[in-house]
Amino acid sequence: MDIQKLEPADINFISGLLPFGWEDVIPIIYSYTITNYCFPIKVIIDKKIVGIGTTIVHNDTAWLAHIIVHSDNRKQGIGKKITQSLIETSNSKGCETIYLLATELGESVYKKVGFEIETEYLIYRCEIMNGTIKNSKNIVAISNDYKKQILSLDRQVTGEDRVLLLEQHLSNGFLILEEKEVKGFYLPNLGDGLIIANTSSAGQELMKLRLKSKDFAAFPADNLNAAELMRQNNFNEFRTEKRMRYGKKRYWQPENIYSIIGGNLG
Repeated sequence: MDIQKLEPADINFISGLLPFGWEDVIPIIYSYTITNYCFPIKVIIDKKIVGIGTTIVHNDTAWLAHIIVHSDNRKQGIGKKITQSLIETSNSKGCETIYLLATELGESVYKKVGFEIETEYLIYRCEIMNGTIKNSKNIVAISNDYKKQILSLDRQVTGEDRVLLLEQHLSNGFLILEEKEVKGFYLPNLGDGLIIANTSSAGQELMKLRLKSKDFAAFPADNLNAAELMRQNNFNEFRTEKRMRYGKKRYWQPENIYSIIGGNLG
């Protein structure tokens, strides 16, 4: 078993690793190989890639992303080995806290290396709400005037410094203002679409905007306001994922997260 850096040229060889229906993550995995705060690896056995994973570093926190082992090579300790290697990378970059989102298949592996469950994310399958709701007048396109407020709100809610990640997507985002103060923002092109808001009204209005183009919603179980919007519109929960932590516990505000980025970044 040999662990090496995942290179852009390897992308053509990883489709066989992916579970059915996961083909759309290939561009995301490719992006890891060309982004300077991402550190993807591959596991080689008999000259074949049998597993991959990535460390994404945000200053003193990290996320582990897309830890995938070929179905023919599971239960051989490869997933555990990948996770341990990614933890070592995170530590070498000065990260005090490491996060990941765990499916049912991966949860037991992560517990064995020391991850703890912080909370649960609820995933709802929804109908696209085209024409059924009106946009709030307070929703406007993001401009540079509000960049500092948006980044500050994200740090306050997540407990992380994600400037390098968010800056790439601000130009295509939306926000809600009250007397020139940012109460929430939505970045539709960041993963599955990120919504952060510090008032329930802002969060729900941005969720409604998102549901005009998305047929699912996902948020921490701690966010009772988001769950209430789902209940009011008769949307049904269809699965959950665990948010897990390794290392220092940090203060964050799950009740103010109205849509996760995706399985790679919570």
